[in-house]
Amino acid sequence: MDNNAVWNEAGKGALYLGGLSILCLSLKELSTLSGSNFLMTAAAVILWAVEFFGCMLLMKRSLLDFRDKYEGVKMADTAKLGRRMALLSGLLLASAQALIIMKMPQEEVTALADQLSGAMTMGASEREAMDSMLDKLPVFTFVFQWLYCFLYGTVLSSILSRYIFMQEIMGFRPKDTDEDQPDEQ
Repeated sequence: MDNNAVWNEAGKGALYLGGLSILCLSLKELSTLSGSNFLMTAAAVILWAVEFFGCMLLMKRSLLDFRDKYEGVKMADTAKLGRRMALLSGLLLASAQALIIMKMPQEEVTALADQLSGAMTMGASEREAMDSMLDKLPVFTFVFQWLYCFLYGTVLSSILSRYIFMQEIMGFRPKDTDEDQPDEQ
């Protein structure tokens, strides 16, 4: 399998996955403008489910299209495509999330830190450590979000690539062409 073809297909698939994730993230951020805790929580839960299952379906569709588009695609090739899609889409989502945190007003960050320290019993040294970490929050967010997306996508692509080829081996591959239809007599 040509490495450039895999990267090109991974880039296209990553745009869809990352686009869906960024759309859900943006809608979650918009729900905070309502000020209603119920609406924010409901939007967060619904959009998490849309993002989680939507990414599964988009990954499956991309792997199936890749398998059908190129000759001689093996299970390892689809898994490689999925890993690369996860790497690139994670980069998109992590960048968007870090950007949102960087643009967050300092008052909101301070209020969030105050709320967190009020919920937990923190001494002066713990509060000082948390305040020093808040400056690096966009970097931590970027790294951990990217790592999460890559690991989730790697596991998902491994499962889906096996599923896709097990369908073919067991004879469950859907018939897309008319030549597979029995002749009428």
